[in-house]
Amino acid sequence: MKFGKIPLEMAKGAILAHTTRLSERTFRKGHVLTPEDVQSMQSEGIEELIVAQLGEDDIEEDVAAEKISTAVLGRNVKVGKPFTGRSNLISSAHGLIVYDKASLDNINLIDQSVTIATLPQYEIVSPGQLIATIKIIPLAIPQRLLENILNTSATGRSSISVEPFEKKKVGLIMTHLPGMKESILDNTFKTASNRVAICGSQITHQIRVEHDQTIVSEKISELTKHCDIILIFGASAVVDELDVIPASVVNAGGHIIHFGMPVDPGNLLFLGRLDKLPVIGMPGCARSSKLNGFDWVLWRLLANIDISSR
Repeated sequence: MKFGKIPLEMAKGAILAHTTRLSERTFRKGHVLTPEDVQSMQSEGIEELIVAQLGEDDIEEDVAAEKISTAVLGRNVKVGKPFTGRSNLISSAHGLIVYDKASLDNINLIDQSVTIATLPQYEIVSPGQLIATIKIIPLAIPQRLLENILNTSATGRSSISVEPFEKKKVGLIMTHLPGMKESILDNTFKTASNRVAICGSQITHQIRVEHDQTIVSEKISELTKHCDIILIFGASAVVDELDVIPASVVNAGGHIIHFGMPVDPGNLLFLGRLDKLPVIGMPGCARSSKLNGFDWVLWRLLANIDISSR
């Protein structure tokens, strides 16, 4: 691609680099100049233009943007009509945006003329929401560069998808100690219900019991018959994997996947499982409606995204 200022009479078929306004018409950046366009500009005294002139192996910006968008298109996402070298990816579901960051970084590092921008990984998105933009920086890119990017995208790891929330039955166990006000549990239930509802699910079973390992274990076993996810909020913060709440999960026949999380607030969360049923030991900060680490774990489970220690 050649780029620069040329005499107006040589600009037929070139791509206009900057918006040019005449007395009765405006030519937008990226417009391909026709003989009639050149004549109109000559009549208003324009002698030179800054343009891009494509070579045989150059791919125009909109075409390149659309091809790359299609290459990274994942589940529950659609491609918008390209314009000015930009192609947007739009969510078609309510869920979490997911992609492999390293793979997208690799594409962004191939050449400065091609960029992929996204919302943060695992952010909640809605149908019709813009979640990513593929932008070609210059007015065209070489065919060999486009092929390189498409080949890099072919592995599928660079796909940008939306994992939809699935309506689930959530069970909530809350423990209490002597002297604890019932209003605390009421507010905890209300806050947890709102969190779950945001993702299209519902707390269908609520149990309030003493802070006792044997009792909690029995209630966990009961909920496994009715729920898809179990949340447990202890009256006292969990300080060890052998503490009452995680020990109750093990005693009920489950296991702890991970205790503790490098997130603040929310670092005292634990994640367990009974067969295929996820169990979350909720951190104390989950009593608050403010965003915390518990939200990030809950969202993923409600979108059927597996969670490991990593």
